[in-house]
Amino acid sequence: MKQKMVSPCPKRVPIFYSLSDSEIKKITDIVHHRLFKKGEMIIEEGDISTSLYIIHSGKVKLSKLTIQGKEQIVHLLTTGDFFGESNLFHDDMVMNLSCHALEDTKICVLNKQDFDHIMLSNPDISFKLLKTITKRLSRTEDLARTLATKDPEVRIADMLIEFCEKFGTEHQNTVLITLPITREEISSYVGLTRETISRKLAKLADKDILTLIGNKQILIHNKGRLQSIGG
Repeated sequence: MKQKMVSPCPKRVPIFYSLSDSEIKKITDIVHHRLFKKGEMIIEEGDISTSLYIIHSGKVKLSKLTIQGKEQIVHLLTTGDFFGESNLFHDDMVMNLSCHALEDTKICVLNKQDFDHIMLSNPDISFKLLKTITKRLSRTEDLARTLATKDPEVRIADMLIEFCEKFGTEHQNTVLITLPITREEISSYVGLTRETISRKLAKLADKDILTLIGNKQILIHNKGRLQSIGG
């Protein structure tokens, strides 16, 4: 049987899209590959790291413990995304978020020294990295704004819009979302009880904005109406 070719990590990351095949190969030769099982911790909040972590395949969550000791999910990332970028600009930077695999996940690790050399040779990567970091900061600000609102429907609508963009599959005028996290983790993500989430999703279903398919999928019929509800 012919083995399926899998593209190397750098080819899956938007900040490396401008590189030539020979440059991609150079990076591919110096990255370290690690496999993590579903639920396994990739890196813990407070750890010192000087590496960039690239998701070759799989999904991860970046989270933080609140003062009350509860998990607050801050980012959900998938194939082609990366994390640990703040560590590339400091030698003693500690991780301010923990990272866990949401499913079996393959990670490519690029250390700071190698990444510095890549950026010096390809200055445009620095601009793309900054653009991604800025977008992620904007997402964090959106999360803070969402959690500050007292309207549960707004929180859930904002989450579903994000899931449409990151985890959805478009088909004609609908979007099928395969949920990347459990209902309990959704509760952590949007700061609502599971009962409230179930009730609000049922209400959106009654309005024919979406259809719940088991516990793992949601079919969005009208993304525009979701956006009108969101903050």
